Amino acid sequence: MEPAVLRDDMVASLEHETKGFVRSEPVSLALRTVPRHEFVPIDADQGAYSDQSFDHRGTRILAPSTVARLLEALDVDEDDSVLIVGAGVGYTAAVLAEMVGDRNVHAVDITRRIVYEARQNLDAAGYGGVFVDCRDGADGLPEYAPFDRILVEAAAIDPPRALVEQLVPEGRLVIPLGGGNQRLVAVERSATGAAETAERFGSVAFTPLLVDGEQSDSLERNRTAREDREFAERHAQTRRGWEHEWIDWDGYG
Repeated sequence: MEPAVLRDDMVASLEHETKGFVRSEPVSLALRTVPRHEFVPIDADQGAYSDQSFDHRGTRILAPSTVARLLEALDVDEDDSVLIVGAGVGYTAAVLAEMVGDRNVHAVDITRRIVYEARQNLDAAGYGGVFVDCRDGADGLPEYAPFDRILVEAAAIDPPRALVEQLVPEGRLVIPLGGGNQRLVAVERSATGAAETAERFGSVAFTPLLVDGEQSDSLERNRTAREDREFAERHAQTRRGWEHEWIDWDGYG
């Protein structure tokens, strides 16, 4: 079956009144346009357009319904400047690029080989204008701030202060908050710069935001527990510098 037909079927299912994950026309159109099979490392007929998530090289490829929930919560306007924390395979960035233009989408990830793959996938799918860089997501991307919208595809106890500060006044940050019981929350920056919860969108289950120095496939990946003494001691014992060779990024500007 043609990928375009599979995409239409996927979105129609997500729009169905019993699910209601897709509620707005911009999200619907973008999901119908982006070739998901360019980002999911399986054949289209074998599940690239099924509503399921996949583990891939230490990261999680989100199910289409989860992507739809995140984008509906983010509520972007045309030409908004957007930052995604957690580049993954680049699929969410591509869908946002359809909505706001690829030059307005920025993504960061703490794991270099994931950044490399996201760049490759976005280029192959026609979204080469999306900026993807290797960063600690909690620090954001200050040189490109402020952003109208920030989407965090990892969980934290509280919204990282740096991300809130990189929002425009009344800008929106969407992030899973909590430890064992996570809730998807939209936080807006007030005129005074404070973070104020604007909306809640139900329960979710995301991996924790990584600590600087960790890789997505390391044993320890829980930012929410980084102040725990036992965690710190175990982390010090198991990590001895970088476990992977650094990639020369000069050719990937």
